[in-house]
Amino acid sequence: MSLTVQDLRAWKSEGRRFAMLTAWDYPVARFLDQAGVPVILVGDTLAENVLGFSTTLPVTMDAMVHHCQAVARGATNALIVGDLPFLSYQASVEEGVRNAGRYLKEGGAQAVKFEGPLPEFASALTRVGIPVMGHLGLTPQSVHQMGGYRVQGKTEESALRLIDHARELEEAGVFALVLEGVPRELAKEVTQKLSVPTIGIGAGPDCDGQVLVTTDLIGLSERKLAKFAKAYANVGEDIRRAAEEFRREVEGGLFPDDEHSYH
Repeated sequence: MSLTVQDLRAWKSEGRRFAMLTAWDYPVARFLDQAGVPVILVGDTLAENVLGFSTTLPVTMDAMVHHCQAVARGATNALIVGDLPFLSYQASVEEGVRNAGRYLKEGGAQAVKFEGPLPEFASALTRVGIPVMGHLGLTPQSVHQMGGYRVQGKTEESALRLIDHARELEEAGVFALVLEGVPRELAKEVTQKLSVPTIGIGAGPDCDGQVLVTTDLIGLSERKLAKFAKAYANVGEDIRRAAEEFRREVEGGLFPDDEHSYH
């Protein structure tokens, strides 16, 4: 049986830290599940890391559900969280609830995530039985409003506002809260004040969990890594090396050889 949102709440009270990673396809989801990663986010970073866009904004709800289905087929133990893409929930609560429901009805996810201080939306989701994860701080869907990917909560006023928003989301029923791109001291304070787990990305070591984008984790991204990201492998270089070796062998008549031929 897969992990549940109640398990994460229990881990918070036990002081147990946990990891979350992104996945958008069957094979990566399968390997993450085998590695014991407890939470898999089908993130809207699909737009940048799989579809080649420069921001997360262009990805559609249909694309997100399509990739969530593949992830759900690959991961049988992890809690799968579907990320609500830009304009799939901001126009109205009713539309947001319908789109969130697609993740559970069609996508095979057990929970959803959205960005921003929208406690009314969180309440609406929990009322109909959809577990919801919040996301505060640097919210990539607001990149143009923020003037780029900038650290948030650096002033006393903005820090207090973020703390208030976190409390409002907790009261609205979120089971966890992502804190992205905020000073570690602020993330620590929010983590201490909430009874639900926080998940940091660029928020320091004091959150209850940590999340990274898997293409950054495995070295499959050619962009410069953010300060908070860490590459644990260099899969991109392995792919390039293997493809070059295959090309050379085909051009030189070395592949396929007798061993790789039928008789």
